[in-house]
Amino acid sequence: MTGVSRVKMALEGPELSSLVQGYWRMGEWGMDPQARLTFLKQHVELGITTVDHAHVYGSAQAPCETLFGEALKLDPQMRDSIEIISKCGIEVMHCDAPSHHVNHYNSSQSSIIHSVDTSLQRLCVEQLDVLLIHRPDLLMDADDVAQAAELLKHQGKIKHLGVSNFTPSQFALLQSRWDSPLVTNQVEINPVNLGVTEDGTLDQLQQLAIRPMAWSCLAGGSLFNTDSESMQRLLNTLEAIKQEIGAQSIDQVVFAWILKLPSKPLPIIGSGHIERVRSAVAATELVMNNQQWYRIWVASKGHGVA
Repeated sequence: MTGVSRVKMALEGPELSSLVQGYWRMGEWGMDPQARLTFLKQHVELGITTVDHAHVYGSAQAPCETLFGEALKLDPQMRDSIEIISKCGIEVMHCDAPSHHVNHYNSSQSSIIHSVDTSLQRLCVEQLDVLLIHRPDLLMDADDVAQAAELLKHQGKIKHLGVSNFTPSQFALLQSRWDSPLVTNQVEINPVNLGVTEDGTLDQLQQLAIRPMAWSCLAGGSLFNTDSESMQRLLNTLEAIKQEIGAQSIDQVVFAWILKLPSKPLPIIGSGHIERVRSAVAATELVMNNQQWYRIWVASKGHGVA
């Protein structure tokens, strides 16, 4: 198995690993700090050096950033071997936030700065390689966001700014206020939800030579947990193509399908099992032709291209 390659996210963006390890479910993995550190070292050895976090991941009692920070404290030098992405902008109701009466988005300057400071403290690091605005805030003042990011960059707390789940117009709005290029748009990409392949999101990123990051590559497991006729049709097609391209699992076929997109997404792996991570790495060597890609598209849509 070859290692994971390194890629440049944008013309003036950071260099990240072409697969990203997601930690949004870390609280469900049942690992102690040493096991978390071992897992981190194992995927770094595979070339997956980029890790994906968010202020909101995990529970109020055990935020995933805190769990990761506990592991990193056992070997602080590992910080030099990884790139850390985290997100801000979602505020939820919990016992430690009595002023939150509803789950909501908040992209105000004060919220962004507080979120980043909290993430850095939890992660036990001094800087995020990339900060993402997690969701489009309908009350977003783009100038306010840009000013917050500029201050954080000047203070050395972030290197780069990007977004997550933004439409092309929302992306363009924030970019118009931010002097440096936004370095990614992290969006849902999988054969079940084809939205970003049709709404201009990936077209815009390809035009700007900015790589997207792909979350929920396996559609939250819905590929394997439904008896619907449409999902069974898709699963049958994925199974057939698995045999044709020599894949070992449906997961690998889906990763190959995502990697064929010309916007060159970086798939995020959600599993805490190192064997599934190794499987994802092996998927980068698979070759899928155009017809196979469209057969999956047709199976998902339920109709042909014409």
